[in-house]
Amino acid sequence: MQIEITTRHGHLEPEAHQYLHDKAEKLLKYFGRLMAIEVEVDHQKHDWHVEIFVSAEHKHDIVARESATTPEAAMDGCLHKVENQLRRYKQRVQDHSGTLPQGGTSPSHPDLPEPPGSA
Repeated sequence: MQIEITTRHGHLEPEAHQYLHDKAEKLLKYFGRLMAIEVEVDHQKHDWHVEIFVSAEHKHDIVARESATTPEAAMDGCLHKVENQLRRYKQRVQDHSGTLPQGGTSPSHPDLPEPPGSA
C-alpha cells in the first residue's frame, strides 16, 4: 500500500509530515485491503484543509475533508470520518450474504414468511 502526502499553498514541517504519514498508516487496522491513501493538505489564510482519498479493493473510494487551525487537528478530524466510512464498508463487505436460508425464516428478518410448501 502506498501513502502519498501532497501540500498546496504552503509547506509542512518534517514533524507534521511524519505525523500525517503515521496517522494514515493506522487506517490499515480498520481495513487491511487498502490499495492507496492520498492526503492533500492545503493552507488557506488561517486554516488548514485536509482531504483524504482512500482506495480500497474492488474500486471503492472513500473521501473525507476537514478544516482546522493546524494540519494535525484537521488530519485527526478527517481520520475520524474515514474510520467510520471504513468500518461501514468492511461490515457491508463481510455481511454480503443477505439471502434467506432454504426452508425457513431468516434470523435477520423474522417478519418474513416461510416459503410456500415448507410448512
